[in-house]
Amino acid sequence: MPKPKRLGRFQAGAQINAGSGPHPADQHVGRQIATVRVQSDISQAQLARSIGISFQQLQKYENARNRVSASMLYEIGRSLDVPAGRFFQGLPGNGEATAAAAPLPVDERLEFIASAEGRRLIEGLMQLPPRVRGRVSSLIAALGEEIAAGLRES
Repeated sequence: MPKPKRLGRFQAGAQINAGSGPHPADQHVGRQIATVRVQSDISQAQLARSIGISFQQLQKYENARNRVSASMLYEIGRSLDVPAGRFFQGLPGNGEATAAAAPLPVDERLEFIASAEGRRLIEGLMQLPPRVRGRVSSLIAALGEEIAAGLRES
């Protein structure tokens, strides 16, 4: 009688995330690509062109809809002038590598700008005439200050 097949450590881990959406590591790497790209003041189109892919493909990498291969991660890092390991910094559970290299501070504003919601907002603002855009910007700043003041009073 044949022995029942045992799942090894690696096989079991691969099955845990099957069909449950993007892996958290893919999401983290995508966010880091977007963050470094925005900090470098490079558009998605510019980065995509420099690594030989469409900007839509880069969007899929940044939003973790597609996984980034090691060679592509290397090319992205080379184009942004950062080591490929930079995209893994701050990844929860990254063990000693995380402890040895303190992650760069992640600016929430940059993450928002790199998000789909942030891109939609910026695209909408850019379609407004400069004078109206300035007024909308002032309104948003005033609302933020009012909300922050209300929170301090609570």
